[in-house]
Amino acid sequence: MTETLIAFGILLTLAFARIPIAFAMLIVGVGGFALTRGMHAAFNQLAQTTFAAGIDYELSVVPLFVLMGNFVSRAGMSQELFRAAYTFIGHWRGGLAMSTVVACAGFGSICGSSIATAATMSKVAYPPMRRLGYSDKLSAASICAGGTLGILIPPSTIMVIYGIITETNIGRLFAAGVFPGILAAALLCLAVRWVVWRDPSAGPAGERSSWRERLEALRGIWGVGVLFLVSIGGIYAGIFTATEGAGIGAFGAFVFALARRALTWRVLREVLIESARTTSMLFMILIGALVFANYINFTSLPFDLTSFIDQFKVHPLMVVVAICAIYVVLGTAMEELSMVLLTVPIFFPLVTQLGFDPVWFGILIVVIVEIGLISPPVGMNLFVLSSLLPEVSTPTLFRGVIPFVLADIVRLGILIAFPAISLWLPSALHIAGK
Repeated sequence: MTETLIAFGILLTLAFARIPIAFAMLIVGVGGFALTRGMHAAFNQLAQTTFAAGIDYELSVVPLFVLMGNFVSRAGMSQELFRAAYTFIGHWRGGLAMSTVVACAGFGSICGSSIATAATMSKVAYPPMRRLGYSDKLSAASICAGGTLGILIPPSTIMVIYGIITETNIGRLFAAGVFPGILAAALLCLAVRWVVWRDPSAGPAGERSSWRERLEALRGIWGVGVLFLVSIGGIYAGIFTATEGAGIGAFGAFVFALARRALTWRVLREVLIESARTTSMLFMILIGALVFANYINFTSLPFDLTSFIDQFKVHPLMVVVAICAIYVVLGTAMEELSMVLLTVPIFFPLVTQLGFDPVWFGILIVVIVEIGLISPPVGMNLFVLSSLLPEVSTPTLFRGVIPFVLADIVRLGILIAFPAISLWLPSALHIAGK
């Protein structure tokens, strides 16, 4: 265990020295293998991991879902989702903020990125909330919190990366995220209701829409439904794999963007470059994480950690609660993807040896990442909203997200107490795989 603790100390030192996390993990992983097994073995490990990641068929799901999300953003589907949600609940106090949360959930079902969801909805939802007199604290915070749904409601890049690192079936992870995603949207809406109950002026009621307007708005979101049913529904039904579903989804999003005349040659070039840049970043981080994880698994840490827990005779569920508490604290100080990639190699073997389902633990990880995305001071969604909405001060945004952070912590407790919320759908759909 000593060598592992030293490795983590060096890794954190490099991270605080602003060395990119991908390179920091590569340095520590390769260096650890070099010291324990020799330079030849270390460079062999690096070469094999890089080559395997480059040719892995399952990993092609990452650029395809990234491409799908970028096409969807360009196609303007977010406006239709927001309008449809508003026609049903916009006449309530806080209705526009709740419409934002619902629209974020719908957009997340065809996007897969929290940052992209938050950035897109900030352009769609913030102007009408400001015109109606919403407080900056509620309007910006609801967009920030709603954006996190992009990585829980499938497709999800975090789920894909978790599934690849832990060799957990991605289709099962996607199915497991559906009901927790619905629960998340409901609790975030309750957080909005709590805010406007305390301060009715924070979210004035809008105009009531007629049923004719509601039906017209629903007809406007048929494209979102088709994309979700074909790409994600096909995975659930076992018609095709997650990789094939990502390819079909990317092509479908391309067709919709083309049909809506949202694509020009310049826009297509921008979409492809942006997707390539995002994919390259994710692959560099993933390769670094795999090398680092291989080194951690080579040491005795997973076994030592299990033995350490066993000697205290603690209930296994309390171990999971303790792990989640550690993650929540880390999420206030670390970037979320890096945090997951650094800690999953340590905690995943422990959780599986205690007999817990890796799919359930994966959903808990995603929920914790969601909390981290809106937790001051380093939540990524907070930074995104601060840059996109300069008129909203950072302290205002920090204060505004507190009720939503608390709602997410409540959701985490519910999912820990009732694993069936996550595991029922994968079992009911009989999706094969670990």
